[in-house]
Amino acid sequence: MIMIKELNASLEPLTKKLIEHPLYQKIETPKQLQIFMEHHVFAVWDFMSLLTALQELLTKTTSPWLPLGNAELRYLINKMVLAEETDINKLGKRQSHFEMYLDAMADAGAKKQKIEDFLLQVNHGTDIFLIIAASKLPVSIKQFLKNTFDVVYSHEPHKIAAAFTFGREGIISPQFPSIIENVQKNFPEEDFGLLKYYFDRHLELHGNKNDTPAFKMVEELCGRDLDKCASAKNTAEMVLKSRLDLWNGIEAEIEKETKVHTV
Repeated sequence: MIMIKELNASLEPLTKKLIEHPLYQKIETPKQLQIFMEHHVFAVWDFMSLLTALQELLTKTTSPWLPLGNAELRYLINKMVLAEETDINKLGKRQSHFEMYLDAMADAGAKKQKIEDFLLQVNHGTDIFLIIAASKLPVSIKQFLKNTFDVVYSHEPHKIAAAFTFGREGIISPQFPSIIENVQKNFPEEDFGLLKYYFDRHLELHGNKNDTPAFKMVEELCGRDLDKCASAKNTAEMVLKSRLDLWNGIEAEIEKETKVHTV
């Protein structure tokens, strides 16, 4: 069976680059935080897209119902969907993590127009790759989303699980809360309470542990199949590199904004 610790060790150089990325230290003002959120929200959304792709493949989501596949996998995916889609927000009410993030954006003064326009097209049922290509999003976001949906439309559960687990859930950086702390050092009057709650909640639920449902799911899907294990590793490397490109894109946008205000 695939060894999660060994796979994590092989991916460590990439995950370390993400966790220690200089971007975290370059967010020092409310405006820079807003830029980060306006990019990062697409990663929050595509997290859910990967998760629901797994739900569609591993459970029966249409009627009439039949028991599908492995009950352990059904349990693991449904447990994660429950936590992500209907968690408790800062006000004590049920809300998805994506909706929490949108509220945090509004609270922080970040613009939601790009993500809302994008999702309006998605809701119309247009081909996702056409939406991405036709959008006016930064190249780093477009490539990030394209890579995600290349994996989703492979319809191979072990690849999607690897992308979700190693490229999303397993890299929840402990530096996320430090972003808020950096901004508040310079702007102590700012609160960002909703964003802080979102980051704290994600660290609590995921926290880069090897025994979460997502890691167990990868183990179940790959088993002792060496080809699937290798494929899972390759997919994980690809999505981690894609996440690095997204982080680099955000960093470049913040540096551009900084230069404009220092000239």
